[in-house]
Amino acid sequence: MSTIRFIHTADLHLDSPFKGMTGLPPARLNELRDSTFTAFNRLIDYAVETSPDFLLIVGDIYDGEDRSLRAQRKFQEGMEKLHEAEIPVYITYGNHDHLSGNWTRFELPPNVHEFSGEVEEVSLTVRGQEVVLHGFSYPNRHVREEMISKYPVASDNYSFHIGLLHGSIAGNDTHAVYSPFTIGELQSKHYDYWALGHIHLRQQLSEDPPIVYPGNIQGRHRNESGEKGFYEVELSKSETILSFVPTAAVHFGKVQIPCVNIQHANEWLANCEEALLSFATENGPSVVDVEILNLDEETAAFFAQTAEDVWLDAIREVMDGKEPFVWVQRLTVTATLHNKENNALVESVLGQVDSWSSEQWKQVLGELYQHVRTARYLDPLTEEDIHDLRNEVERHLLNELPTELEVIR
Repeated sequence: MSTIRFIHTADLHLDSPFKGMTGLPPARLNELRDSTFTAFNRLIDYAVETSPDFLLIVGDIYDGEDRSLRAQRKFQEGMEKLHEAEIPVYITYGNHDHLSGNWTRFELPPNVHEFSGEVEEVSLTVRGQEVVLHGFSYPNRHVREEMISKYPVASDNYSFHIGLLHGSIAGNDTHAVYSPFTIGELQSKHYDYWALGHIHLRQQLSEDPPIVYPGNIQGRHRNESGEKGFYEVELSKSETILSFVPTAAVHFGKVQIPCVNIQHANEWLANCEEALLSFATENGPSVVDVEILNLDEETAAFFAQTAEDVWLDAIREVMDGKEPFVWVQRLTVTATLHNKENNALVESVLGQVDSWSSEQWKQVLGELYQHVRTARYLDPLTEEDIHDLRNEVERHLLNELPTELEVIR
């Protein structure tokens, strides 16, 4: 039995606006806003160089239903390059770029097949081997009903059957739930591979058959940290080889810097510069949160002499002009309390907070997330969000209680 080789990608979010990046120098902000296009170009260049049998893009090619002209032009140019290289492309549209949006259309070249708003089958032949693709595009933004029941069971054992599905696991409310499914439902279709999209975290949900989220090709904010890219897949009836190919132009991450026995600003800035340059050397251009750890009393008192925004500006100034560039988005400093009464009180309160489940956090934040004017601007609550909120609780407790130390951020 032959082997086929294809690229599986999703969630390109071309022309994402990168909201909230206040203070970033204009040149760096432009670099960040172009990062989705840079990542996309890396995807196209890799495909042209390696000549896969075909390419799958599983939803959210564009960042919004209006599909900006710039994004469409860049995408169309990429598809033309693949057409010239004789590489077929099969795409579905997701909740961000659904078929009901309003946009000025660009005609895509004949190598591109766009799935319709109903589940359909598309067949192609690769070196005499039949490949059957099953998928659909979102007819509108909110496809909350399950669509997996409309996917047919594989009709034979000789063809390769691949499912394309932009959706999320039923019952997982970490992300907005669209086209929900269970792993068992996907397995029951007897496909050889499930190409998923919608979740921006790279992960494999099953090995038999492979059920795979490639993640997005470029992180867009601090909750999308780590390597971003796509999968090159070698698929046979006996095995699957997944090769991850990174594409991100800008890396989002967190840098933790231990600081003990520091009494002068230049010492601290030198420590930060060394840690940040090391991070950038390993990861490339980066937007990071810096967390200062292991602060003793003496060092905490040193930090308390200067306002938080001044420290943040100082570290940004030190890193200005360095290559690869590093932009410090946030700075947090954790101090050690030595006031025993207040320490015990803080630990008691934090112990209660740490016992809260995700559902209890949602109840605490209920008014914010249920408010008609604010809810639509908020992303679903994640574990990292809860971790950050917990640290904010600690910071406020430390700032309000009359201790000998001040905690800055």
